[in-house]
Amino acid sequence: MFHSFGLSVGTVIPILSGIKTFFYPSPLHYRIVPELVYDTNATIVCGTDTFFFGYGRMGHPYDFFNIKYAVVGGEKLKETTADLWMKKFGVRILEGYGATETAPVLTLNTPMNIKYGTVGRLLPHINYKIKPITGVENGGELWVQGDNVMLGYMKADKPGKLQPTENHWYNTGDIVSVDEDGFISIQGRAKRFAKIAGEMISLTSVEQAIEQLYAGAIQGILTEPDEKKGEQLILVTNHEKASVAELRQFFKEKGFSELWIPKNVIYMKKPPVLGSGKFDYQSAKKLLNKQKEK
Repeated sequence: MFHSFGLSVGTVIPILSGIKTFFYPSPLHYRIVPELVYDTNATIVCGTDTFFFGYGRMGHPYDFFNIKYAVVGGEKLKETTADLWMKKFGVRILEGYGATETAPVLTLNTPMNIKYGTVGRLLPHINYKIKPITGVENGGELWVQGDNVMLGYMKADKPGKLQPTENHWYNTGDIVSVDEDGFISIQGRAKRFAKIAGEMISLTSVEQAIEQLYAGAIQGILTEPDEKKGEQLILVTNHEKASVAELRQFFKEKGFSELWIPKNVIYMKKPPVLGSGKFDYQSAKKLLNKQKEK
């Protein structure tokens, strides 16, 4: 039970809907959780892509026999994870998206309305607008408004005083595109774009491309200033054989832009991760800075 997702989706909604819920302390126990899903005859399971990939590798093909809804959020659903679950368990993973400030769900793919590679459509009664971002041609910054959006923030400059957002619009900070059917695709965090040689590069897109080459590795893209091109990309990974030469060849074969190629590869046996299983960019950056100081 943790912050807005664990409290609302994992606790309050099941109570109000009469759904029996089972909690387990650590989602990182990849061998134990699948067995508990089987033992409890669970029909719904939620988690991040990192956790689902771990369960998929360690779980028995019959552990998820009773699952009707498998929902991933918090990070991009990788094609390798979706394929693993479909082939091993016969379960189609539904991807959603949201934020703590929106209590927390904004969009969701459903069995009746699903489009792979997107996070689904907005839930009912949520208004949205897309604000253009310089250098981003297809899409922009997503702003949302609705009853599920928080009333405001309590900040250190005014302790105890609720500071509402402007006209109750919340800036998600994510760069998205919306297709003709209303399905939303996440291109990355506004902060997770790099400007290289005058072009805006989505670090999330680069990571998704590298995942095709080093599937299952714990890895992330960091940036550093570059005198010639403005910024340069650095890959931090626990894949022992990762190299710039291999990445360059792979990107060339796939037809990706040369600007996407990391200028350096840093190997870490145990890259830092958050409690959610996501790559911890801030801690990784600090570790790199410490190495430079030495």
